[in-house]
Amino acid sequence: MKGKHIYFPEAGKAMLADFDLPDTPGPEEVLVKTEYSLISAGTELANFLNLPNTATAHNGYPHRPGYSSSGRVLAVGSAVQNLQPGDRVALSWRWHRSRDVAPVNKVTKVCDDAIDMQEAAFMHLSSFPFGGLRKLQVQMGESVLIAGQGLLGIIATQLARLSGAVPVIAADLNPERRRLALELGADYAFSPADKDFCDQVLAVTGGKGVNAVVEVTGIAKALRQALEYVARFGRISLLGCTRIPDEPLNFYKYVHCRGITLIGAHTMARPSCESHPGWWTEHDDYQTFLQYLSRGRLKIKPIISAVRDPADANEVYNDLAHNPNPPLGVLFDWRNLE
Repeated sequence: MKGKHIYFPEAGKAMLADFDLPDTPGPEEVLVKTEYSLISAGTELANFLNLPNTATAHNGYPHRPGYSSSGRVLAVGSAVQNLQPGDRVALSWRWHRSRDVAPVNKVTKVCDDAIDMQEAAFMHLSSFPFGGLRKLQVQMGESVLIAGQGLLGIIATQLARLSGAVPVIAADLNPERRRLALELGADYAFSPADKDFCDQVLAVTGGKGVNAVVEVTGIAKALRQALEYVARFGRISLLGCTRIPDEPLNFYKYVHCRGITLIGAHTMARPSCESHPGWWTEHDDYQTFLQYLSRGRLKIKPIISAVRDPADANEVYNDLAHNPNPPLGVLFDWRNLE
């Protein structure tokens, strides 16, 4: 069987091309017709640009991007019991492609028909900020700052509010993203470029600094800045991928002496089988995401900026890479491609 997929043949270039996949799924596999796939701008652009500490830096090109999508089941393997043809599903760790034969444990049924398939495509990516926030073990009434209001950050901001944090503070250079953060639940939104940024954070936290920080920018300078405004004995969750160590950090002054806890929150650093407080599995977070969508507690539609044709992949990635104000949530629409 033939399908279409997006791949990077070299740095700075994306292409839509044919690829081969099995005609029928194996016993524990599911054949899915993709409807939408979501671009994870941080990871995918890092590989598109061949930045350090990426898959392309280690393995070279070609590279297949993407890992969060939605679609409908076309066929199931003989051992698959929880899915059937016609089911609406969300896929995890699967690429930008028109069809997929995926292991059944990478396919989650979307039971509520009220959930839009564009929203469902966010399921896997949304599990990242779930994990980053859970590891902070935020208590009701604690202050939380989300540094960076890209896709992961804007979702983390909503989750901080749902966790009982007060105040919830959003930080981003882009005024439109700060505005959106306020609309979606932040109590305050500041620009980290302001000379008095740290003073602003201290002012709204009673002079103490924030109890917990979700660092989503992946920029070493932003981490150093977080160490200045976090409260004594505070926690910082490193959700963004700080791939380039270009900023010196005085660990003795800012971490050791102040009792700060730095938490690695890469999504791969989570349990695979059983959840426990602060450390949930991906699959349990998937179900929480879908429950929040069903009940209207998590807003995804406002963060969808564009829905693009996969044939425009090269233009889309170059725009995300070079536009000083890139779109926030970008989906590829595969419904008209076989």
